Amino acid sequence: MSRFRTVFGFELSSYLKNKVIIGVTIFLVLASAIMLSFPRFTQGVGSGTDTGASADRPVMLIIAGGEEETARMREVFAGAFPGYDVREAGVTAEEAQEQIRSGEAGCAFVFTAPDACTYYVDNLGMNDTAPRTAAAALQAERRRSGMIENGVAPEKADEILAGTVSVETVKLGKDQSFTFFYTYIMIFSLYMVILMYGQMIATNVANEKSSRTMELLVTSVNTNAMIFGKVLASCLVGFLQLGVIFGSSILFFNLNKEFWTGNAIISSIFNPPPALLLHLLLFFFLGFLVYAFLYGAVGSTVSRLEDANTAVMPVTMLFMISFFLVFIPLASGDVESTLMKICSFVPFTSPMAMFTRIGMSSVPPIEIAISVMILALSALLIGFLSARIYRAGVLLYGVKPTPAQIISMLKKEKQA
Repeated sequence: MSRFRTVFGFELSSYLKNKVIIGVTIFLVLASAIMLSFPRFTQGVGSGTDTGASADRPVMLIIAGGEEETARMREVFAGAFPGYDVREAGVTAEEAQEQIRSGEAGCAFVFTAPDACTYYVDNLGMNDTAPRTAAAALQAERRRSGMIENGVAPEKADEILAGTVSVETVKLGKDQSFTFFYTYIMIFSLYMVILMYGQMIATNVANEKSSRTMELLVTSVNTNAMIFGKVLASCLVGFLQLGVIFGSSILFFNLNKEFWTGNAIISSIFNPPPALLLHLLLFFFLGFLVYAFLYGAVGSTVSRLEDANTAVMPVTMLFMISFFLVFIPLASGDVESTLMKICSFVPFTSPMAMFTRIGMSSVPPIEIAISVMILALSALLIGFLSARIYRAGVLLYGVKPTPAQIISMLKKEKQA
C-alpha cells in the first residue's frame, strides 16, 4: 500500500503541474465565463439604442395594397406580435429593405395578396418564428373573414376563433426535451476526458520506458501498485478538472441568472437532477478505469515515445466507435433500442450507453445494478491484466512486440 501511495502521489503531482491540463482548464473556464456573461454585456450595450420604436421593441413594417388593407393587417399583426412596434409603412418594398439594412426597422411584411406576404429581415436567426406566427395569424384572419361573409356576426366569429382546447401531458418516465442537453454535455465531457488522459497515460508510460529507468522500477515495485497508482491519479485529476470547469460555469450562470430567465435550454443544463449526477460520477469512474488501463498497457509495449500515438490507435478507435454507437441513438431520442440495451451491458460501451438511458428514459434498477457490477468486475480484470502486460511490456526493447509474443510472455510468467 505504501508503494501505491508513493506512485499515486508522484503521478498526481505530475498531472497537477502539467501545462497542457492547466492551459485547457483555464481556457475552458474563461470561455464559460465569457459565454455565460455575454447577455449581460449585450443587453447593457443595446439598452440605449433607439431604432425609431420604443427602447424595448423593434419596429415591424406592414405594407399592403391600400390604406384600409394596411390598417387591417397592422391590427392583425399587432395582436400576433406583441413584442414588436407594428407600424403601417407608407413606403415601397425597396424602401422598407433600406430601413431594415440601416437598422431603422427590424423587419417588414409586404403583402402580395390578401392572404400572401413576403417577410424581409436582415439576419435570419436560427429560432426566428416570425414567418410561422404570421402564417397562423393570416389563417385565423381568413377564417374570421369567411365566417363574417357567411352571416356570422363579427363578435361571434371572434368568440369562435378565440376558443381553445386543453391537452394535458402526464410524464410517466423522463422528459427528453428537458434531459437531452445535459445528458449530451456529460457524455461529451466523458469522451474528451478519457481521450485526453488516456493518451497522456500511454505517453507517460512510453516516455518512462524510453529512459530505461522503468526496468529498475518494475523489478522493485509491484506492477499492480504502479498501474493502479497511475490510472487512479489521472482519474482524480480528471474529476478535479471537470469539477473546476463545471463549478465555474455554475458560478457564472448564477451571477448572470436574471439574463437567462427566458432561456429554457440554458436553465435546464444548469439544473440537472442530483441522482443523475451521482450516476455520472459512478459511470465516469468505472468507464475511465477500463480505458485508462488499456491505454497504460498499450503504452508499455512501445519502445519509442513517437510510436505511442500509433500504438494506442486501436484503443482510441474502440472508444470512438463506442461513443458513436451511443451518440446516434442519443441524437435521435431512440435510447431504448435493442442495440442500446445490449450496449448497456458491454463494458466498453456501458459507461455511456447506460448513463444515456438513465438520463433520457426509465431504466429498471436491476438493469442498472447488473450493468454496474459487470463494469466494475471488468475494470478490475482489465486492470490486473494490464498490470501483467505492463510488466512484460516495459522489459521489451527494440521491435514492438506482437500480441502473440505478449500472450506467450504472460503464459510463461504465469507458469513461473
